[in-house]
Amino acid sequence: MDPVRNPFAPGAGQRPPELAGRDREVDAFEVVLERVARGRPERSLVLAGLRGVGKTVLLAELRSMAVRRGWGAGKVEARPEAGLRRPLSAALHRAIRDLAVRHRAPDRVEEVLAVLKAFALKANPDGAKLRDRWQPGIDVPAAQGRADSGDIEIDLVELFTEVAELAADVGTGIALLIDEMQDVQPADVSALCAACHELSQSGAPLVVVGAGLPHLPALLSASKSYSERLFRYVRIDRLDRSDADRAVVAPIEREDAAITSDALDALFTISGGYPYFVQAYGKATWDAAVRAEISDEDVRLAAPEAESELAVGFFGSRYERATPAEREYLRAMAELVEGRDEPAPTASIAEYLERRPSSLSPARDSLIKKGLVYSGERGLIAFTVPHFGRYLLTQE
Repeated sequence: MDPVRNPFAPGAGQRPPELAGRDREVDAFEVVLERVARGRPERSLVLAGLRGVGKTVLLAELRSMAVRRGWGAGKVEARPEAGLRRPLSAALHRAIRDLAVRHRAPDRVEEVLAVLKAFALKANPDGAKLRDRWQPGIDVPAAQGRADSGDIEIDLVELFTEVAELAADVGTGIALLIDEMQDVQPADVSALCAACHELSQSGAPLVVVGAGLPHLPALLSASKSYSERLFRYVRIDRLDRSDADRAVVAPIEREDAAITSDALDALFTISGGYPYFVQAYGKATWDAAVRAEISDEDVRLAAPEAESELAVGFFGSRYERATPAEREYLRAMAELVEGRDEPAPTASIAEYLERRPSSLSPARDSLIKKGLVYSGERGLIAFTVPHFGRYLLTQE
């Protein structure tokens, strides 16, 4: 069929043509927005799941919902080697600009921007030369004595308070969305939890929505014990059969085409219901189809093309980041679980490789930091990427 009309959209964070299977999360966030608008307390939100299940897409959808309700909204993508001050400052700057167009007191907006600038400038290391100092691009003088202590926990509470009060002035709220939240540095995680705790007690209209890998709830709990009650945790998983079918059928029918039930069976089996794979196999199948009704034969013919693209862009790019020792560890995991999406016992990996468990700790810890594996339970390790074990078993 005409590739120009191909409705499927495999891509990192790219919204699929049909956002299927996420109605529960969208409806729950609508309740959060409405409760905050009425001055009622509400918990911040954490989305946790494997790669390829659509966390980033859902995060973008929640941001759009907040903007449509007149909220200020900013998004951060955390990086393991970077602190939170600079990206958080940029995200909140955007959120404040969203609110400024509705605020009747420009002087008040400038007061909050001055506090934000003071917070942002503390991202510069002490003693840095003027030419090396980062400037946040905020055209007001920095405030003195507010959010500028250098202690991220104190400063973040003060900054969040100022921004939330600005939102309250116009009768809305602030949504701060943090992707790859498991990569936030420990001190910054602690500060985020403390700031959210402080604001939840006062009922301030600021909500943090974080998204990350399955072990994110454990990381937050380890940082602050009360985080178990501070956030509402939502597990984002693969689509069930009906939602996976809807993600395929709806965009195809909008293009005046059709798909057989056998083809839907084949697509669900090969994709496992993971949203990214649904899009990847759906796109390849559309391009391979020669008639307006897609058949299971089209799925079979298209599968190698889809798998070739996944091998390079989805699996291969991650595998290339691993060192030889880390690849050995990954391969052992894959062989122990026979390519299935299941956790492997760390003791069994050591036994399989005929090594002491302690000698494998550096490789395991590095793979966790690189986001290739995670430990959801003591003594077990699993891939963060669906079907990664199956991919590894196809490599020489």
